[in-house]
Amino acid sequence: MSASAKPEGAGWFGPAFAVVAALVVFRLALLPFAQAEIFVDEAQYWLWGQELAFGYYSKPPMIGWLLRAVTDLAGSDAAFWLRAPAAVLHGITALLLAGLAAELADRRTAILVAASYITLPLVAVGSFLISTDTVMFPFLAGALWAWVRVIREQSRVAAVVAGACVGLAVMSKYAGIYYVLCAGLAALFVPSARVRWGDAVAALVALLIVISPNVIWNIQNGLSTLEHTMDNADWVRDPGKRAGLNWASLAEFAGAQIVVFGPVLLAGLLWSAVRRRSAMLLWFSLPILALVCGQALLSKAYANWAAAAYLAGTTAAVIVVRGWGRWAMGASLALGTGFAVVLVGATVFAASLRLGDGPLLMERYLGRIDMSAEIAARAETAGVTTIVADDRDVLADLFYRIRGRGVEGQIIGLEAYARPELGRPPNHYVQSHAWPGGTGELLYVTRRADPPICEGAEALEPIIPREGAFRRRPQQVWRVPGDCWGQ
Repeated sequence: MSASAKPEGAGWFGPAFAVVAALVVFRLALLPFAQAEIFVDEAQYWLWGQELAFGYYSKPPMIGWLLRAVTDLAGSDAAFWLRAPAAVLHGITALLLAGLAAELADRRTAILVAASYITLPLVAVGSFLISTDTVMFPFLAGALWAWVRVIREQSRVAAVVAGACVGLAVMSKYAGIYYVLCAGLAALFVPSARVRWGDAVAALVALLIVISPNVIWNIQNGLSTLEHTMDNADWVRDPGKRAGLNWASLAEFAGAQIVVFGPVLLAGLLWSAVRRRSAMLLWFSLPILALVCGQALLSKAYANWAAAAYLAGTTAAVIVVRGWGRWAMGASLALGTGFAVVLVGATVFAASLRLGDGPLLMERYLGRIDMSAEIAARAETAGVTTIVADDRDVLADLFYRIRGRGVEGQIIGLEAYARPELGRPPNHYVQSHAWPGGTGELLYVTRRADPPICEGAEALEPIIPREGAFRRRPQQVWRVPGDCWGQ
């Protein structure tokens, strides 16, 4: 694709790249000093990368493949290498959205879109914690830009690119499928957003080809990720009993979007809808927000579940906010930059940041190394080399520190397994790493206050952290025979 199809959009790349690169380099430079420990999801994504497949328990495979490639090239599984791709991917996304803005508006709007996206609160967080949203975003941004080319130029090549990009987005996170719905709604309600049937079919075929390995994997593995998605939606399994009008949940989700997207840009996006500006972009944003708001009303929704809405949403919002005057755009960028700087400080000083005598502000990202180290010490004292646990957070960090290369707090000479469970596995560890049974003794670590224990089990002193992620989740420790769950 060329830099822009509009003369007034030419020359955007250099300034946009300078703005984006400055913030990406800033984040990468401070990342080694971050005290926030590898989170449970990050550790699980890393483990998936050690077990390459076309799908996993709760997500499609792209993030696992990415982390495997990066850590193999680096020769290390240290936290920096797990998280460094996040800042780079957001930088790529910012530039793709700038290209889209140059296509639809002008050079200045393109630069402002790049600056606005790279300073979004959700991007600031996503640049320090690797997530499936972060991996999905560049593909969705590329798909959106390519789809604009399909609309304007009736390009079959651009249609295939758009479909393939959506497919790669779906292979990163299933929320990428929203864009199929959005394209259909845009074509239905915006005549200028319609494409030739041949181009639409080409895009759909490209999408299906790209996602087919994951579809086949799901069929072969009992539709594992579909089951997990239904668990997240909750109410869909039994609407009569589980669905209800949860206004508090809706209010909480809606309020969180002010933080996720920023108050000025969110106001700009909503005003764009009122004034019917950037109609095509709105259909790639507002339906996603509406769907997740519906989920929040019927059950619950996490703040990032509508994140895909803010790719097209950033461009639509900037076009409106820019028209309000320099003060509005300046306020938006200042708030975003300020949040980004505060977040960097919070991660660097996470181990000491608290309000008064209260708990650590970032306690959910701390204490995991200490828990794994204490469990390893207990195993050594008990004279065993096998650990079985039933807490996903405990298992995630144990696997990372037992198997990782060059990770902080690495544990040598131990093996970890999940406690076997009857019925459908509740997580990846039970699905793929349940204790198969055996002889000898092992250490059983459980968050259950009074777990059912087999004959011959010996209760040891529990682990009760005073700080960090496990402050409210003490772990009971038992020495049990290896055939404990086979009896």
